Amino acid sequence: MQTLLEIRRLNQFYGGSHILWDVDMGIPTGSCTCLMGRNGMGKTTLLRCIMGLLPASGELMYDGQNLSPLAADRRAGLGIGYVPQGREIFSQLTVEENLRIGLSARRNKRRDIPEQIFELFPVLKKMLRRRGGDLSGGQQQQLAIGRALVLEPRLLILDEPTEGIQPNIVHEIGDIILRLNREINLTVLLVEQKLPFARRVASEFRILDKGRIVAGGSIPQLTDALVRQHLTV
Repeated sequence: MQTLLEIRRLNQFYGGSHILWDVDMGIPTGSCTCLMGRNGMGKTTLLRCIMGLLPASGELMYDGQNLSPLAADRRAGLGIGYVPQGREIFSQLTVEENLRIGLSARRNKRRDIPEQIFELFPVLKKMLRRRGGDLSGGQQQQLAIGRALVLEPRLLILDEPTEGIQPNIVHEIGDIILRLNREINLTVLLVEQKLPFARRVASEFRILDKGRIVAGGSIPQLTDALVRQHLTV
């Protein structure tokens, strides 16, 4: 299987603290890979390093291209969509304005919102004129994912997409991730704490413990022993 994103010997420091230690991780093309670990183990830090939002040493290769010298906006332009933890939508802008913000980074420079966004998230079409801050948490998460998909990315990175979301929307978001991954072969990397959700949508897993990758493989290899050792609080 080809590797879309290859991380080699990645280290990250925050002040005097060493957060990520020689991280080696490959994300296979077409996979849905779940990055797992207890709170404070460096999962969000790793995603932010991939996106160029935090400095790091080591190699980050995306589709054979070295990401390390590129600023965050250039990385997005290569086809990497990112939905940060907490969603970070623009609360004072309308749904349409939030979606259009992502268009500037598109490789083909088209300026129309892809119709696929509204097929995936019909609620966004109904609420185009509504301000982002007036949406429910689940609707905001759908808007954040839609904004990342406006790029028509090859790699979609999601940081805890189910956090603070009502159960029916969690299931819906899982359906959408499965559809994107299996129907259009979008490669997905997500951080997720909910084990049943991860087992449902992911094909691969990687476990981060104290800044190091300590386990990984296909989802059937995520044993109860690994869960007890590295994920149970």
